[in-house]
Amino acid sequence: MAARMARSVGQGALVVDFALYLHVLHWSAIRIGGLYTLSLLLGALTTLIVGPLSDRFGAKRFLLGYEVVQLVAAGIAFGTAQPAWLALAAIFGAFGRGANGGAGPFAPAEQAWMSRSAAQHQWSRVFHLNTSVGLAGMGAGALLATIPGLLQGILPGPEAYRSLFMVVLLGSIACLYFLRRAEEVYWPTDASSEKGEVVTAATQSVATKAEVSAKSGKILLHFAAINALNGLGIGMVGPLMAYWFHLRFGVGPTAIGAAMALAFFSAAIMSLLGLRLTQRFGMVGTVTRMRLLGLILLLALPFAPVFWLAMLLYISRAALNQGSIGSRQALFLGLVGKDKRGLAATVNSLSLQAPRSIGPSIAGLFFEAEMLTTPFLLAVALQGAYLIMFRRFFRQQHQ
Repeated sequence: MAARMARSVGQGALVVDFALYLHVLHWSAIRIGGLYTLSLLLGALTTLIVGPLSDRFGAKRFLLGYEVVQLVAAGIAFGTAQPAWLALAAIFGAFGRGANGGAGPFAPAEQAWMSRSAAQHQWSRVFHLNTSVGLAGMGAGALLATIPGLLQGILPGPEAYRSLFMVVLLGSIACLYFLRRAEEVYWPTDASSEKGEVVTAATQSVATKAEVSAKSGKILLHFAAINALNGLGIGMVGPLMAYWFHLRFGVGPTAIGAAMALAFFSAAIMSLLGLRLTQRFGMVGTVTRMRLLGLILLLALPFAPVFWLAMLLYISRAALNQGSIGSRQALFLGLVGKDKRGLAATVNSLSLQAPRSIGPSIAGLFFEAEMLTTPFLLAVALQGAYLIMFRRFFRQQHQ
């Protein structure tokens, strides 16, 4: 969790300012959207490989490798604004995408590691706390994102933004330190569960095991199809939200950074409150209630006539949507046995990231055509369909 906090500060700074930085460098909306799409596609492809391998070789080495890549990418971006090098660094460094402190395409390894380090009845608490830590770090990073606005009279426009890559670089160094100190331990199963697993392993025939594996695969594929709707909806508005505020209201990094910091801090608090809600409504009930309220706010957001009202809607929606992340992670990891949790985390991440990668390019086209409301309407339709199917899916799993 300390590593996640260190990683999230740089992510929070760039989720506010990276698209604005590219705008100051005279990149068009289509080029900005296309860059985000390429970055997300690379992340999706990497996720496809990393998750299953983490089940076999452990997560730690993959996460350490990810931070080394982040170090190199941040160093390049800090040193040059030359388009080819900056684009390369952005694609591999996942600049501006924001992941609430998660390790990008290596997040499945991180989630599997955490799930194996705690008893299953603790997952809801662990994942909610982990999400809250990441969101708090994102909030701190968003506050740092106000710095370019404060430096505008001192440094030329693009130069004021370059200092933020040093935040990413220092965060990666701290992250490497914490990861190296963390141990990959495996929480012993409860006695009854462990006994059941021993009996199952001893008595199941090869055919029965194959049947169980096939059933798990079918469940994960069904879940992935539903999750893809959510990913495409997120991609329509999430990655370019700060850029949308700039285009819609003409505000700069100081106002956007301060407001988005408040959104992340609110989401961190809501993630902790989500623990209380799960005790009353269950994890599925908590997710659907919070996401439904967030969906209503998303529909209202693009019609807000002034910046402060739009930010109030955004802050409230972010708190509700991101505050339910911990419950969603615990739910999908619970779909399979402990030997396939890396695979489950991969399916969840890939089914989000692959469709999400399409969204920024589509949004960029609409932004270029000055159609600033359309991406939100598409996102509401997609996430509404996801919410209906999500609730139905988990209701069937518990029948």
